[in-house]
Amino acid sequence: MLFKIIIAMLAFAANSVLCRLALVGQQIDPMSFSLLRVLSGAVVLMFLYYAHRRRSENPVKIEWNLKNAIYLAVYIVAFSIAYLKINAGVGALLLFGTVQLSMMAYGIFHGEKINLMCGIGLVVAVLGILFLLLPGANTPNLFYSLIMMISGLAWAAYSIAGKTMRSPLSSTLANFVLAVPVVSLGFVLFAKDVLILPQGIVLALLSGGLASSGAYILWYSIVQKIDRITASTVQLSVPCLAILGGSLFIGEMPNLRMIVATVIVLVGILLVIFSSSHKKTHHE
Repeated sequence: MLFKIIIAMLAFAANSVLCRLALVGQQIDPMSFSLLRVLSGAVVLMFLYYAHRRRSENPVKIEWNLKNAIYLAVYIVAFSIAYLKINAGVGALLLFGTVQLSMMAYGIFHGEKINLMCGIGLVVAVLGILFLLLPGANTPNLFYSLIMMISGLAWAAYSIAGKTMRSPLSSTLANFVLAVPVVSLGFVLFAKDVLILPQGIVLALLSGGLASSGAYILWYSIVQKIDRITASTVQLSVPCLAILGGSLFIGEMPNLRMIVATVIVLVGILLVIFSSSHKKTHHE
C-alpha cells in the first residue's frame, strides 16, 4: 500500500510541474492543455481497459457516472487556469490543502472519529495553508488561488466518490470519457487566445496519458482501502514534491513564506498519520 501511495503522490506532483511548465513557458493555453490532458487520458485508459478485458475471464462492465465526470472536468479545467499565475508548489499546497479540509469535513459528518492528536494535526495543516495566504509581498494571486481551491473541492468530491466504485479501471475510464465533452464545451465557451505549440502538446499528453490516467486508477484503488481523513492528509505530501519539481525543472525557487508554510503543513500530516497508526494499534 505504501508503495502505491508514493507512486500516486509522485504522479500528482508531476501533473503540477507539467502544467506549470507548459503554461509559464507559453507553450499552450490552459483550455487546450485541459482538453489534450483529458483526451490523452481517455485514450490510454481505453487501451488499458480492453487489454485487461481480453485477459479477464469475468470482465467488469464500465461504470458510467456523469456526476463523477463533471467533478473530474472541473478539477482539470480549474487546475490549468490557476497555474497561469501561481507556481507549482503554491498551487499544489492550495489544491491539496483544500482537498484535506473538504474530505475531513465530509468524513467527520459521516461518522469518522478523530482523536485529539489527529485533530491537532488537521488544525496545524490548515494553519499552514492560512499562513501562505496572509497578505504580504509574497502572497500568491488571490483570484487564481481561489480557482485552485475550486479545483481542490472538485478533486475531493472525485476522491470521495471513488470509495463506492467497484472497479478503479472501468470507473476511471468512464469518468475520463464522459469528461471529454464537458471539457470540450468549456473549451468552446471559455478558450481565448488559443495557443498550441509542440512542446505544450507533449507536456499535456504526458500529463493526461501518463501522470493522470494510470495514477487515478491507482488512487481509486487506494481510497477504497483507507479512511477519508487519511486519504486527504497523505495528499498533502504532494506540495513538497511539487516545490522540488518546480525548482528543478522550472526554476521556481521557494521563498521563505512557502518553506515555512510547507513545514507547518508537513508537521500536521505527520501528526495525523501517527495518530491514525496509533489508533489502529490500540484497536488491535
